[in-house]
Amino acid sequence: MIEWTVPTMTCGHCVATVTRTVQRIDPAATVEIDLPQHRVCIESARDAQAFRAALAEEGYAPAA
Repeated sequence: MIEWTVPTMTCGHCVATVTRTVQRIDPAATVEIDLPQHRVCIESARDAQAFRAALAEEGYAPAA
């Protein structure tokens, strides 16, 4: 399980973009988002760096 805080995720549009971005990398991934806490949990066999890079490219870079 990959778990990150994404501080720039603030609304439903952000949630949709993050979800689409994750599923573009791995269509079989499970994505859980806690918007008030800015938390993203991803269940996938893919490397975390692939998701990190794709999210950063979309403007949703996970906090270090």
